Amino acid sequence: MEEYSSGAYPLVLHAGADPSRLGGTAVCGFSTVGSVGVIATSHLIQTLELSPMGTVMHPKFPAIALIHDTVPKHPVRVYQGDGIGVFTAEIQFPSENDVYFGETVLEWFTKGGFDRLIVIDGVVSNDLGIKEDSDLWGVASTQMSRDQLDDAGIQQIQQGIVAGIAGYLIAEGERRGLDVTALLAECNPMYPDARAALIAVEGLSELVDREIPVQGLLNDARNIEERVRDAFERAQSMALPPPDSDDDDDNVPMVS
Repeated sequence: MEEYSSGAYPLVLHAGADPSRLGGTAVCGFSTVGSVGVIATSHLIQTLELSPMGTVMHPKFPAIALIHDTVPKHPVRVYQGDGIGVFTAEIQFPSENDVYFGETVLEWFTKGGFDRLIVIDGVVSNDLGIKEDSDLWGVASTQMSRDQLDDAGIQQIQQGIVAGIAGYLIAEGERRGLDVTALLAECNPMYPDARAALIAVEGLSELVDREIPVQGLLNDARNIEERVRDAFERAQSMALPPPDSDDDDDNVPMVS
């Protein structure tokens, strides 16, 4: 594939990858707000035991290897299992890469013969505290998928803006007549929000009518939340006391 020949980054298949296994539901997630997408896709890869299929490569990507259970991997990869494929990016890229990544996902989706694409992402919560339940929102490019969101009890965004890769994908899905759905979990952008990812995975499970174990994500969410609470309490204990509002500024002694 020529560089930027189709506005997409090159996808290099791994040695021994079997493209004939492609198809079914495609799921993608990126390292965006709250890391919701990448946490969810990493969970799918692990729990559904998906096989590595390929790597997205480009000379301008940072030269790094991510180590998983002693195995080095490129940060942007695709996986395949029985009726499900996953596209994941485990590092955050500048927003100017969004359209290229969107085109890369769409090229993988269309050439792979998938039936529909589901994008998992986060949306910033109005309440930045830790809470047990968060909202899950959905947007779909086709009427059939909008009906499926209703059937799954996932509330749809009536008016608003979806930015970034998820926004590009659902808009292009509508323009090109492709079946693209975005699941947007309310999250806290201050830390990796595993609980929001869990809520998104539960919504995905409803949409695809497939049981996806979430206990591991629940344990991760509890561990992260406990660390956040500890850090918050330490920060509070080290904070300086607030100034006494009753003091008269005119009576502050001068130091010479």
